[in-house]
Amino acid sequence: MNASTEDRWRGLRPDPDNDTPLYLQLARKLTDAIHENRWAAGEALPSERVLADALGVSRITARKAIALLVEQGMIRRTQGAGSFITPRYEDPLSRLTSFSEMLRQRGFTPSSRWLSREIQPASRDEVIQLGLSPAAAVTRLKRLRLADGIVMAVENSTFPAALIPDPGAIGDSLYSFLEQRGLTIVRALQHFRAVNASEEIAQQMSIAPNEALLLITRVGYTADQRAIELTDTYCRNDYYDFVAELRK
Repeated sequence: MNASTEDRWRGLRPDPDNDTPLYLQLARKLTDAIHENRWAAGEALPSERVLADALGVSRITARKAIALLVEQGMIRRTQGAGSFITPRYEDPLSRLTSFSEMLRQRGFTPSSRWLSREIQPASRDEVIQLGLSPAAAVTRLKRLRLADGIVMAVENSTFPAALIPDPGAIGDSLYSFLEQRGLTIVRALQHFRAVNASEEIAQQMSIAPNEALLLITRVGYTADQRAIELTDTYCRNDYYDFVAELRK
């Protein structure tokens, strides 16, 4: 490996003394490197063998890390050609705003109602998305988001419990609470899909079961590129929409 390649791969090597599985460490470090533009969009990644040899890990570890990034849409595989960084397109939806701010921009008065604030063992998806140890605990927050007193969304948020050890201390604004503790969310990845309301969510939102909802899954990152927030927001489609202007 030449000097320039060594510089490019600095910091990718997993820590064998860390409780987090090596493939999860490597996947997170590769994700950070992609966001820091150490690999450009569309560029080919090294093969599993080269990656394993360069970083001192097994090919199985390299294969599982790359497979995870393929699953998350960070990398795409081309048969017979290899793995490539997925191009990222930005549009007006890329502006990071809080849910309350978005409601105010639409002329509503926002408010929230807590449903639960608990510390529980992390699920597999939370371990992967937040780069946690499999034995880690998380703080789970569930609340209703209201516009002019009408429930328009159910929000389920997860954070590492080490960052929010006392969820009962959170006031009306979750993001203000985080900012006061030096945990400002500066970047987020959001995925959107249509779902049908479960009986529980329908009851909470005073809508009919199986009514169409917009599900927004959000992963929030701090300035040091740590993923600390995983939020699922179920939104009423009669109050909530997106407009994106696309140009050629």
